[in-house]
Amino acid sequence: MDDGVMGQKVDTVSEFIYALLLCWPWRLYCLYLSKLDWLSLLLLLGLYGTGRIAYSIWWKPKSLERKLKKQGVKGTPYKLLVGDMKNCIRMITEAWSKPINLTHQIVQRVDPFTLNIVQKYGKISMFWNGKTPRLIISDPELMKEVLFNKQGHIQKPPVSPLILILARGLTLLDGEKWALHRRLINPAFHLEKLKGMIPVFAISCKEMIEQWKKMVNHQEACEVDVWPELQKTAKDIISRAAFGSNYEEGKKIFQLQQELVVLTVEAMRTLYIPGFRFFPTKKNQRRNKLNIEITSMLRDVVERKQNEMRTGQSGVDDLLSLLLHSSEQSSSENASSTKSNGLTIEEIIEECKVFYLAGQETTSALLTWTMIVLAMHPDWQEKAREEVLQICGKKEPDFEALTHLKIVTMILNEILRLYPPVIALYQHTHKETKIGDITIPAGVDLTLPTLLIHHDPEFWVMTQKNSDQIDSLRSFKGI
Repeated sequence: MDDGVMGQKVDTVSEFIYALLLCWPWRLYCLYLSKLDWLSLLLLLGLYGTGRIAYSIWWKPKSLERKLKKQGVKGTPYKLLVGDMKNCIRMITEAWSKPINLTHQIVQRVDPFTLNIVQKYGKISMFWNGKTPRLIISDPELMKEVLFNKQGHIQKPPVSPLILILARGLTLLDGEKWALHRRLINPAFHLEKLKGMIPVFAISCKEMIEQWKKMVNHQEACEVDVWPELQKTAKDIISRAAFGSNYEEGKKIFQLQQELVVLTVEAMRTLYIPGFRFFPTKKNQRRNKLNIEITSMLRDVVERKQNEMRTGQSGVDDLLSLLLHSSEQSSSENASSTKSNGLTIEEIIEECKVFYLAGQETTSALLTWTMIVLAMHPDWQEKAREEVLQICGKKEPDFEALTHLKIVTMILNEILRLYPPVIALYQHTHKETKIGDITIPAGVDLTLPTLLIHHDPEFWVMTQKNSDQIDSLRSFKGI
């Protein structure tokens, strides 16, 4: 194309595209762009935007679907935008509308949709989370490959902005950032450090037992709702372990966090609309206010603890002081490095939030289910009681005694199998990767359904072929 053509006015979009394709030099493209009239330019931008949207909501999902199904992966067909979300919500709503039976068979109630997909399409199957394909991997060996993948092609999935208001700590990090936080947090959970916290745990447990004794003394028999009682005790234990002498303030912070969790869960159960969290609704304003208040209170606690440690008023004997000590030690040891080797105040605040979120609900849920299951199995309740009395007598249990409680440990492990605190692990392929014989393209969510694995008779020896029985000789053939 000669300079005469370059000087002509471009009147149509087709002429512009023709020039763009044939005349690759950037200066020529810029010249033609400058001669486009506004209407043509808007039309061009509209076509480009439409193409991007069509690619995002149809061509890309269908391409990923073809790649997976070519390899023998079965699953539900793609439905524009919504995927399987309507069906998933319907099944969960239906399951939760029925009264819960006193049985360990909880999969049908807790995760009916995933169970249905696996039963219908197999242990390696797929469904649609909106426009994103989600691959279910319920084979233990393949699960290990996913979890121990060192290539960096598999990472945590993108997180809903609603979740980020709760905490941005270790559980949501990846790569080098995750490795740094994990390395600095590890010393706080070293066995020797945890041994020193057992007396702290005992104080909270004694307070709960004394409260229960008072309730029983007023009458011959007393019915206790153990769930809120154990929630309160778990909160108290974590506050003491995390903040030491500042535990009363820690309890107030955790109380606010509990309210924030409830509001966040409510928001997640509704249809997600991008940007809606910024609208000044009553609940949005309350969530934001709680987040600001929690962060401010934690900043005061962290800064006070730092000052106490510098002046020698506080030892390194709680989770916060251990984390601060580990971070400062790492920073001083690597002072010459250009990379940050410690944690900022903001990062420490986020990890404090994780202490609560990761510990309070999981601990109280485990203890509550343990009491329910022991009530269902009085034979094991008696065995556990005899073991505790034989090893501890009437003395307060110490670390040495706890290591000899074999039956109690087995019971707790069995409760964790039957009622795991997390029903599934979620990952996301950022790059194409191979797991077993399957090449998984980038952009696929992965679900590792731990609850289904925990209740699968293929991997567990069931007493009398009945998973409602607790068996101390139960063995796992998989992970």
